[in-house]
Amino acid sequence: MPTECIAFKKTNYFSSLICDYLEENKELQPFYNNFPKLENFKKQIEEKTAFVKPESRIILSEALKAQYQNTEASSLTLQNIEALKLENTFTITTGHQLNLFTGPLYFLFKIVSVINLANQLKQAYPESNFVPIYWMATEDHDFEEINYFNFKGKKVQWNRNASGAVGELSTEGLDKVFDVFTKELGSGQNADTLRNLFQSAYLKHDNLADATLYLANALFAEYGLVIVEANTKSLKELFVPYIEEELLNQTSFKTVSETNKRLEALSSVSKIQVNPREINLFYLNENLRERIVFEDETYKVLNTNITWSKSEILKEVSDFPQRFSPNVIMRPLYQEVILPNLCYTGGGGELAYWLQLKDYFEAVKVPFPMLLLRNSALIKTEKQADKLRRLNISNEDLFLKRDAFINKKVRQISNIDIDFSEQLKQLQQQFKDLYSLAEQTDKSFIGAVAAQEKKQINGLQQLEKRLLTAQKRKLKDQVERMTELQNELFPNAILQERNTNFSELYLEFGEQLVPKLIAELKPLQGDFTIITL
Repeated sequence: MPTECIAFKKTNYFSSLICDYLEENKELQPFYNNFPKLENFKKQIEEKTAFVKPESRIILSEALKAQYQNTEASSLTLQNIEALKLENTFTITTGHQLNLFTGPLYFLFKIVSVINLANQLKQAYPESNFVPIYWMATEDHDFEEINYFNFKGKKVQWNRNASGAVGELSTEGLDKVFDVFTKELGSGQNADTLRNLFQSAYLKHDNLADATLYLANALFAEYGLVIVEANTKSLKELFVPYIEEELLNQTSFKTVSETNKRLEALSSVSKIQVNPREINLFYLNENLRERIVFEDETYKVLNTNITWSKSEILKEVSDFPQRFSPNVIMRPLYQEVILPNLCYTGGGGELAYWLQLKDYFEAVKVPFPMLLLRNSALIKTEKQADKLRRLNISNEDLFLKRDAFINKKVRQISNIDIDFSEQLKQLQQQFKDLYSLAEQTDKSFIGAVAAQEKKQINGLQQLEKRLLTAQKRKLKDQVERMTELQNELFPNAILQERNTNFSELYLEFGEQLVPKLIAELKPLQGDFTIITL
């Protein structure tokens, strides 16, 4: 099972900001804490040890035990939950939405990243324990982002009306989705396993949070993964001081706004990922998740009649902390308050908004975690790899945009040279001489020379383009084979991991899929991985 790598920068699918971060660009260093290198975890451990209180550890462990009461957890997962009470136990965390049947493939890559990093850290720091965490985004309310997955070029979608936190959504109606999916699966042992997995997760659990917990546990329990449902009263109680700080002082708005100004001044930042509200909390109740605002000396829940005075809202926080839900700005803080966490592992977009938060963390005196770009991978079958070799398509070729890919390959396989770059150089040199001549004789001719230069360059480029188009027609069969292969690996011209559901690969590789990913993905490697299974 050969594994290859390509630099993230060379893929052209990752932002300048993330590429600069991976290269430890000095401009970005004020926006993060310790860079994720094995030797830097020693300092991170020291910082977190000083912050985490023993009683918080006990509350966390007991909350997780209660959460797992109706789940058949592995002995390793249960050991990890118990170990969280110990002062030498730390977490490596990733988070993800409750996408239907895990959504895109990178859901698996995120979790494999934290599992492998926890194991690697145990080898480097044997005196400590490291627990891989999947934080379920049960409090999100963006149902349209999670209600489908792609399977063999088709969208398998759950259509229903939804409001409030998605974790509390009833699974009613997913039997219809199951009927559609099961017909697409076909026959065979692996297809039957996928049917049973979907059925057990979604048709035998009452809400989306429980269904997702079951599914992630079924896929990863043997590796000791601990799944956190943070929408729990005992855990929210640990966060009360920070909720109060937000309501009274709007600290996140002030600090993140200032950080955003500094980030916007950097050349690698094209846009700010998230912008803070004056209050970055939602009010959560049955079928309700709406923003809290402060207007006319009154706290209000938008689109409702709920209002409080200052003293009333502080009492509400004290009595019902579970009703206060952090938004994208405050959720990372909540995570770091309740977990003995060292490192957050996420995608490029996630890391971009985490880089906006360091000053906020410092203002409220919470250690800022390491930020690790999750593993990204392209998975090829042996058959696809063999086709790529026969067609002489390199990994770098595959990552080219469609037109550039076709043009490059047509030029390579043509028996004529359709590259006019040398002729363009000669033409530009000739006009350079003409500009010099016009300068010495009559400067009024410079405009005419420029116009003629543009005309001839355009003509040469158009001729090259027409010859290339003609050659594409002549090599139509080879072009179709190449583009079909690229389409398989980059569906809809995007990264496979952002489109394809794990079930497509599971059909072929079965129960070996996850162990093979565990074996091949290296979290601290710092490159995009290309795996042939």
